[in-house]
Amino acid sequence: MARPINPKCLACIDYSRSEAKRIHGPQGDDCWKDNTCDNKRNHYRHRKESNAKRKGNYAQRKVITTPIEATETFSIPVQAPLVALLYLYKEKPKDAHLHALAVSVWQGSKKLADIEPIHCMGMTNTQVRHYLNQVLKVIRERYGITEFEPPIRMEPSECEIADCPLKDKRHVQTA
Repeated sequence: MARPINPKCLACIDYSRSEAKRIHGPQGDDCWKDNTCDNKRNHYRHRKESNAKRKGNYAQRKVITTPIEATETFSIPVQAPLVALLYLYKEKPKDAHLHALAVSVWQGSKKLADIEPIHCMGMTNTQVRHYLNQVLKVIRERYGITEFEPPIRMEPSECEIADCPLKDKRHVQTA
């Protein structure tokens, strides 16, 4: 454990050498010793920098001497299941009209198929369900998928159909 700091020596660093020698020399309290006090005053003046430098050197030595542990990284192949993603293009409220829908088939991060997106304008809920059943029938025959994943809601402004009537509105508004 380090020695405690002498408060008298710490106060002495603010004085010049001659003033400190006068206060703590033979005509003062007689604690002045030439080499010892000069060294202590220097140490107390620069102790923050010295300690920071010492800590930095210690940290560098520790990094250099600490052996680097090599971790082994390997992957285990996973047979990802086939999934059918259903994209619903509709506004945020639950009762908003369905603008369009699209379906894609994925296996892991590889896209296997895209079913062309369709607009649902003028279609009833029954007609939309009938269309989705037809899509599911085709997907079942080709890929063995029996149901869609939970639907992904997209904004109608993101509609990917080329002749979408919303695209005309967007161009008029931005022009």
